[in-house]
Amino acid sequence: MSKPHTLPIWVINLFFLIGLLSAVAFRVLIVIQHLNPALFRSVWYAGIFGYILFFSYRYYISRKRRNAITQYDLLAKLRANSCLGDEDREVVVYLLSSIAKSRENLNYLIIFILSLLAVIADLLFVFLGS
Repeated sequence: MSKPHTLPIWVINLFFLIGLLSAVAFRVLIVIQHLNPALFRSVWYAGIFGYILFFSYRYYISRKRRNAITQYDLLAKLRANSCLGDEDREVVVYLLSSIAKSRENLNYLIIFILSLLAVIADLLFVFLGS
C-alpha cells in the first residue's frame, strides 16, 4: 500500500462545491415548492446526485485516514510513548494536513445557515401566503 497523501486543493475545493450546491438544492426546495413546483423533482435529483458524489468522497477520505492510523499502528505507538519512525511521522503529517485542509467545518456552518434560512422562508410562505 502506498503512503497516504492529501489530495490536490482543487479536488478538495471541487467536492466542497459539490456538497455546497447539493445542500443549497435541498434547502431551496422549500422555496421552489411555493414558487415553481414543476422544478421540484429536477432540483431534488440534482441534490441527490451531488450528495451521492460528495458523501462518497467523504467516505473515501474518512476510510483513508482510518486505514492510515491502523496500518501504521499509530494509536498504540502514541499510547506506549514509542518513538515514531520517519514513515510514522509522515503519516501523522498526512493526517493532520488532511484535517487542516478539509472544508468540513465550513460545510457544516453553511448547511446550518442554509437550513435555518429554509425554515424561515417556509414559515414566511406559510404565514404570509404563497
